[in-house]
Amino acid sequence: MSRQKYAVVDIETTGGIPKRDKITEIAVIIYDGKEIIDEFQSLVNPERSIPPHITRITGITNEMVEDAPKFYEIAKDVIDILENSIFVAHNVRFDYQFIREEFRSLGFTFTKRKLCSVRLSRKAFPGLRSYALGSLIKYFKIEVNNRHRAYDDAWATTIILGKILDLQTTKKEVSDMVREGIKLTKLPQGITPEMVESLPESCGVYYMSDDSGRVIYIGKSINIQERIKQHFSKDHTKANKLLRKVADISYELTGNELASLIKESYEIKQVMPEVNKIQKNRHYAYAIVKAEDKSGYFKYDVVKADKTESALSYYNSRKSALRHIEQITEVHGLCMKVNGLDKGQTSCFNYGIDKCMGACIGDEFPITYNERFEYSMESINRIFEENFIILDEGRHKDERCVFLVEDGHFQGYGYIEIDLESYGIEELKESVHYRKLNPEADLILRNHMWSHPGLTIKYF
Repeated sequence: MSRQKYAVVDIETTGGIPKRDKITEIAVIIYDGKEIIDEFQSLVNPERSIPPHITRITGITNEMVEDAPKFYEIAKDVIDILENSIFVAHNVRFDYQFIREEFRSLGFTFTKRKLCSVRLSRKAFPGLRSYALGSLIKYFKIEVNNRHRAYDDAWATTIILGKILDLQTTKKEVSDMVREGIKLTKLPQGITPEMVESLPESCGVYYMSDDSGRVIYIGKSINIQERIKQHFSKDHTKANKLLRKVADISYELTGNELASLIKESYEIKQVMPEVNKIQKNRHYAYAIVKAEDKSGYFKYDVVKADKTESALSYYNSRKSALRHIEQITEVHGLCMKVNGLDKGQTSCFNYGIDKCMGACIGDEFPITYNERFEYSMESINRIFEENFIILDEGRHKDERCVFLVEDGHFQGYGYIEIDLESYGIEELKESVHYRKLNPEADLILRNHMWSHPGLTIKYF
């Protein structure tokens, strides 16, 4: 029986941000737990200059990479040597994200099972002062000629991995630890680890279906694969129901978190999957709805957000909702008694100061009162005072996502090619897929803008 293969990877880069910086060197050592069976190494032309402080750390200069292959020229070699291996690196997230981003820029999705030798070392060798690669090299007295060069660091990581796998005193514990790192604890029948590993580690909305093809759960994540793994690693009612019923998983990439949040909201409301709780706004417990009293006058009521599908707006508390109703009542000359703000037995307080036209005592007929009420609704659910467009990341590097807010509400979103983002507002609006008004989408957009002040916004 062939042994498990580990692809021990190390890269050097122009900086620490995968979407901005590029790989300058890569090394891969294939290790089967006993011996090295293959290896690959290459400098890489990053197609941009290497900052001086990075050269001081790695020793890699612009002159050294000038004639080196660009990443696309070695991409097939990288894929070939990684085949049928577990991706291992010291701080695996760094190396994995950079390589994934390089393939994404070429239009390909890169997915591998992965292990972090930092996490493995913490469990295998408890009590050390530091688990940085340099510290472990000193602790184990590993001979390395060129620290911060890809092959030498990959070589050191391979030695450390071998020590972890060779531990005799805790061999079963280490073996269990390795298995825990590379496999899912539980999966529904018919969903294989390979299917989960093939899911993108990108932003989007995912759909879980039963064996009849009916969608039973919709979710969103900035990392779909990781989120699916989390679903099946928990032990609670929802997770157990998914384990019993899920037969297929599909997804749609959105390119950015805001599109995922909004798309999930609309999709759940449209499909109403059985495992999703009927989606209400997650942060607002109360909502204002339009109602009608026994005399035919329209009025505003405050209800629990999870008890209505017709919310005009959401609120943190019942008090804040009532305060908003009071403001709208004042501005539009509505009746305090009809809106439940005045519990008196006769006319409301505002009638006595000529701010109410007498709906409370029947002096104003419902037909005229209700016209004014309908007009007031434009204020109570108007979230945005200005018209604007937001430009965010698209589903690939040559695309942008366009969000439209007009007439006080989120209207929809769409995608354009990146070279069109400088177009005028009317041209950008043509890319938008319009959606029906959704108070929750307004709040999602507003909250996202508050928490992401660096968004690209064009007002008009």
